[in-house]
Amino acid sequence: MNLQRRDILRLAASAAALLATPAIARAEKYPTKPVRIIVGYAAGGAADTLARWVAQSLSERLGQSLIIENRVGAGGNIATDMVMRSPADGYTLLVNTMPNIVSAPLSDDFEFARDMTPIGGISRGHLVMLVHPSVAAKTLPEFIAYVKENPGKVTMASAGNGTPPHMAGELFKLMAGVDLVHVPYRGGGPALADLLGGQVQVMFSNLPSGSYISSGKLRALAVTSAARSKTLPDVPAIGEFVRDYEASVSFGLCAPKALPAEIVEQLNRELNACLSEPATKAKLADLEAQPLAVSAESFKTFLSTETAKWNKVATSAHIRLK
Repeated sequence: MNLQRRDILRLAASAAALLATPAIARAEKYPTKPVRIIVGYAAGGAADTLARWVAQSLSERLGQSLIIENRVGAGGNIATDMVMRSPADGYTLLVNTMPNIVSAPLSDDFEFARDMTPIGGISRGHLVMLVHPSVAAKTLPEFIAYVKENPGKVTMASAGNGTPPHMAGELFKLMAGVDLVHVPYRGGGPALADLLGGQVQVMFSNLPSGSYISSGKLRALAVTSAARSKTLPDVPAIGEFVRDYEASVSFGLCAPKALPAEIVEQLNRELNACLSEPATKAKLADLEAQPLAVSAESFKTFLSTETAKWNKVATSAHIRLK
């Protein structure tokens, strides 16, 4: 009789343990605390704006707060360094963009796609090549001819060293064989202001500059996408005159190296779900950008391809973001 009672108690304890296991697993399922998204650029910029949109949507899907932290400086390297040195547990993520993959290594053998964990893309867009009305050239071929006649005299504004406007311009210089004098600013706003004032002659800018184009304050010569823009259908693509030219602006989400595969898969799945929401698509359309919803592996390949492309440009232009 006593043996039967012990058996019954043992079976009861085993059953209780089995019932408790799913609850424990659920309690430990990622994420169990707030997640930080590190942005290497100032609040209000494109990277910050996209990060906040994504954070709001992901927060609802993951059931945890996502906190944006702006760590500005060194072309995004301060933020990259911080995330790279954080635990690979999914609680510290990075919004990456072009300067992260240009040639701004924290050490000479650092490679972004290899030494971080790519999670997924956020968006991909393009720029428009703008000139001040005082520039005599009305078309891109005329502008190329004008610059070749005036080497080292035409100034090109950018939002800073290694930023998409700068790199798009450097790629244009390289492929068109022209000599533009780069003038870096501390952000796109000041650069655009000086372009409007005529202190500089040309800038590769975000497409939401449309109001300045329609008002005649600036002249659009071309867009940097492979095909023409739906917003500016009468403006040619640079590639129509400079063969194979294409420059896009992409944003994505990454984490420290060796992030567990199950967390990568979960974040990629939820991120792509966010990008499929009509509200997110509408917000991206306002920025003339498209969702970059791909698998983590495809995003890694994309980063590697972009790294190879822009590192060549950076090497040619002697750009170092340190």
